[in-house]
Amino acid sequence: MPASRWNPRVTVAAVIEKDGRFLLIEEETALGLKLNTPAGHLEPGETPAQGCAREVLEEAAHDFTPTAFLGVYLARSRKNTTGEDQTYLRLAFCGELGAHHAGRALDDGIVRTLWMTADEVRKSAARHRSPLVLKCIEDYIAGVRHPLSAVHSDPSLLKVPAPARGERE
Repeated sequence: MPASRWNPRVTVAAVIEKDGRFLLIEEETALGLKLNTPAGHLEPGETPAQGCAREVLEEAAHDFTPTAFLGVYLARSRKNTTGEDQTYLRLAFCGELGAHHAGRALDDGIVRTLWMTADEVRKSAARHRSPLVLKCIEDYIAGVRHPLSAVHSDPSLLKVPAPARGERE
């Protein structure tokens, strides 16, 4: 029997600080309410920076412009409903928070947004969706910043591929 291929899930995340507080979202998960930075899966046809801006809009109802790349983060977990072993590869960004769209509905499962101090984030670590939440914030506090050009997206990424022969459009 052939070994299964390792297939990490690629996510994008935003670390957003304003007046000494960090933007987190509280979301419903199979393990109860968890805290996360605005984050989610990278979607086809978008660069990581575009995906990050989209996730902030969907989860926190704010415009967001990534200005720096924090880093690449890996974490492993077991899906509690199936026991499936999962690895997440997180591309984290920081940047400028834009307009708030007060009337915009948040993504399914998002209960609310919170602004927390670094100490509050640290004290709530048991409620974090992933250990990467705190690691990304700690790197931000430590001044880690890489240019956005550290993440290259080939123009082919933005092209929508034609359906393969025999596939429906």
